[in-house]
Amino acid sequence: MKKVGIVMGSDSDLPVVRKTADQLNALGIPYEAHVFSAHRTPVQARDFALNARKNGFGVIIAAAGMAAHLAGAVAANTTLPVIGIPCMGPCMDGLDALLSTVQMPSGIPVAAVAVNGGTNAALLAAQILAVEDEALAEKLDDKRIKDAEKVLEKDAGIMERL
Repeated sequence: MKKVGIVMGSDSDLPVVRKTADQLNALGIPYEAHVFSAHRTPVQARDFALNARKNGFGVIIAAAGMAAHLAGAVAANTTLPVIGIPCMGPCMDGLDALLSTVQMPSGIPVAAVAVNGGTNAALLAAQILAVEDEALAEKLDDKRIKDAEKVLEKDAGIMERL
């Protein structure tokens, strides 16, 4: 199975990335996580992206707040799918990071999840990898069924709570 590369612009993004790692662990997907800044360590971020495919990665998740250029900087240096997680920063409730993540120029696509959407980033990465991995696709199907069952359990008891 291909690995997921996780890069974050700062270790302050770790609480969001922890949700990503937890979901990848639950699905048995291998990953590596690193702190690379698009602005302070651009050479290291570029090298990671340039070598990601040959190093066994199938998708990259990039988490960053504020200017949130990391996903775009990574995507500029690889043709692997890149998923951006805009992280909430000290201003604009993460809207600045969201806009920086989704407003990419033509030719350099970045998929984006919700602000602080670490779990969905992991699930989207899993869906991308599952295109070529039937066992992983089955795990995702099972997760959907279990998630639906949880909602139906709550539905069954809601009238008692009202």
